[in-house]
Amino acid sequence: MAKAKPVVKAAALDQTINASIDSLTNACSNAATAVTKKTAEAKILTAEIKRHTKKKATLTKKSKTAATKLKKDTNAANKKAVAAVTKELKSTKAALDKARASKAVVSTELASLKAASKRLTAYTKAIAAADKVLNKPAKKRRKRKTTK
Repeated sequence: MAKAKPVVKAAALDQTINASIDSLTNACSNAATAVTKKTAEAKILTAEIKRHTKKKATLTKKSKTAATKLKKDTNAANKKAVAAVTKELKSTKAALDKARASKAVVSTELASLKAASKRLTAYTKAIAAADKVLNKPAKKRRKRKTTK
């Protein structure tokens, strides 16, 4: 014969509810912290991408100018200038690609964190509202005045 499952005590149930509410509140604050940090990281990466893009545009113009000079006068100085600009342009493109990849990862993570944070906030507010309704003190009824 199977053993009967014991019935949960009120104190244990209350403790479980309180622990769940505490963990939900902690998760909510952790999510807010994570969103703040990832937003700052995304902002830094955006600035870095902007800086590399600007540098790439400048180097592209320099490269065209150096190539034109090299066509007009093929000497060692012009060859070195073209090689230096090409090398710097290559490293800038690599840094730009790396920053864009990092930004894509951070953006994806940030979107997920914001969605989770939104859910946690909604759950926390709903539980707080339910607690407020459930914990209202009972209304006291007045005694009727007897008429003479």
